Amino acid sequence: MTKRTSAKYKIDRRMGENIWGRAKSPVNRREYGPGQHGQRRKGKLSDFGIQLRAKQKLKGHYGDLTEKQFRRIYAEAERVKGDTGENLIGLLERRLDALVYRAKFVPTVFAARQFVNHGHVLVNGKKVNIPSYRLKEGDVVEVREKSKQMALVLEAVQSPERDVPDYIEADHNKLTAKFVRTPALSDVPFAVQMEPNLVVEFYAKN
Repeated sequence: MTKRTSAKYKIDRRMGENIWGRAKSPVNRREYGPGQHGQRRKGKLSDFGIQLRAKQKLKGHYGDLTEKQFRRIYAEAERVKGDTGENLIGLLERRLDALVYRAKFVPTVFAARQFVNHGHVLVNGKKVNIPSYRLKEGDVVEVREKSKQMALVLEAVQSPERDVPDYIEADHNKLTAKFVRTPALSDVPFAVQMEPNLVVEFYAKN
């Protein structure tokens, strides 16, 4: 198991939930946390603990973003008119690595980040290698021609594990995906319940 894969599954075990809905998640076999003390009975969480957990779960889902990265996105969501929690989800889903994952070009969000970093993706015909690149409605993302036969890609598009959400128009024959619109929380196919309202409460108090 690679270091990144190990870290990914550690997030699942720490949260006690299968965050990405993957068949290989260790919480499908055991529901306690990582480490020698993982099987201890968990006490009731405080309001702070519940809010912190919601933040960590959302950060983890998008590839275990750093606190600095996540806080910067949150600050922008707070500045934009409208519901801050909904704005936060919209900004996270506009990340290039998030679309590459949602379009099923790769199997995991961690693979999506690496895939973009290594220059396998075009946005509107131009190479972009920044995972956090922010997409606009109507942008078209494409797997570069030389990368279309990668085993990683071929396996991902054929996997029945996930469906492509309706705010993305994906063509798996051409390996293109159009970002149709910024989704609301209810549009995003999270495998577990995400509660951005609790993230808002967390940052309001801390």
